[in-house]
Amino acid sequence: MDVADRIIQFRFLIRDRGAKFTGMVDDVFASEGVRVVTTPPQTPRANCDAERWIGTARAECTDRMLIYGESHLRVLLRACAGHYHGHRPHQSRRQRPPDHDEPVVVPLGAAVRYSKVLGGVINEYHRAA
Repeated sequence: MDVADRIIQFRFLIRDRGAKFTGMVDDVFASEGVRVVTTPPQTPRANCDAERWIGTARAECTDRMLIYGESHLRVLLRACAGHYHGHRPHQSRRQRPPDHDEPVVVPLGAAVRYSKVLGGVINEYHRAA
């Protein structure tokens, strides 16, 4: 499934004013009923959530791997997003990931187990319950 299959779910496209976006890109989205919204000029923090995700994905995943093609990149980004939302600590959430449930009390003496993400580029550690 790609963007063409899911475009009816989108109402807005937020983008910066970079030269890589031409009027034709805006026209394609507008023809599908998606409203294109550009960030204000000279405001790098206007789209900070997307910028943070892109920076993290590059630093932790894609900059450390040789990517063989689009399908391989999709697999890598899906795994990276799963780690980012399901395990990686976030300072703004008191070191809990976004998809974290209420804390479960696990004895401190329990064994620590780990699993590899992206073939070992990232390791996730868990206390065995």
